[in-house]
Amino acid sequence: MNKNYYIDAIMGVVIGDALGCPVQFMRREDIKERGPVTDMEGYGTYNMPAGTWTDDSSMTLATLASIHDFGTINLEDIMDRFLDWYKNGAYTPYGKAFDMGITCSVAIEKYERTRDVYTCGGLDERSNGNGSLMRIMPACLYAYYKKIDDKSAIKIIHEISGLTHNHLRSKIGCGLYYFCVCEILDGKGSLTDRLQKGIDRGFNFYEKDINNRTDLNYYSRLKDLSEFALIPENEIKSSGYIVDSLEAAIWSIINTDTFKSGLLKAVNLGDDSDTVAAIAGGLAGLYYGLKKMPASWIEIIPRAEWIMDLCSVHI
Repeated sequence: MNKNYYIDAIMGVVIGDALGCPVQFMRREDIKERGPVTDMEGYGTYNMPAGTWTDDSSMTLATLASIHDFGTINLEDIMDRFLDWYKNGAYTPYGKAFDMGITCSVAIEKYERTRDVYTCGGLDERSNGNGSLMRIMPACLYAYYKKIDDKSAIKIIHEISGLTHNHLRSKIGCGLYYFCVCEILDGKGSLTDRLQKGIDRGFNFYEKDINNRTDLNYYSRLKDLSEFALIPENEIKSSGYIVDSLEAAIWSIINTDTFKSGLLKAVNLGDDSDTVAAIAGGLAGLYYGLKKMPASWIEIIPRAEWIMDLCSVHI
């Protein structure tokens, strides 16, 4: 395979993040009342210019930069880069970190004290936010391009999730996302067809171990995407809980037929709008490609050329 899909996926993540940033934490009803998001907006929640990305993209880009520089996965280096972001504003649009999630912040601070990448991530039930899923795309692409077997690939995905979110449910959410990435790239048919194959592959993998079944069951609504697509919007939650975020992202892109409409649907769900759209944007970006993304959205992203350079990893 000659095409470098890193650009499609990473720009999808960044665009989704930036699109959702101005309305983050707004209630769905309030967004509808003021008028839905239809284009890149500025200011809003964080009073930032249009195109500004948040922690979702910063941590994604920090992970990508590590893979770019090392050509492999180095957990310590990834955490060092997260720390550089957290303390010094590295990997941000304007040199200052903002919108840091609590679970990620606690993990980074613990790593700074202990320098232990295997124990810094949260293990408790409350450590199941979307803060590892939002940044997992570079690891998914790394494992895909290296043609690593599923067991070894999932070990990598789980370790990178575990840097901040070490609960099994968070790891499984990232694993399901990985299988969806693989099937978008290798599969045929519609986006829904490919995502269904990814979900099937993920459930088949995790169900083999009885220890996974309790946490895997939280994702059961995704098992049949043709039925899941019919769930009404008011039954789709767009909170920061990893299960809600993955559901909302997938629901948005299987109920639309363009990159733009998929991300706008995700953003207009409200609540954790930037992260849901970033998660959706990574998958939609892979499927539709950079050329199908609105040029005006790409042009307004700060440091876009630098992001593109980071995407030129060794594959």
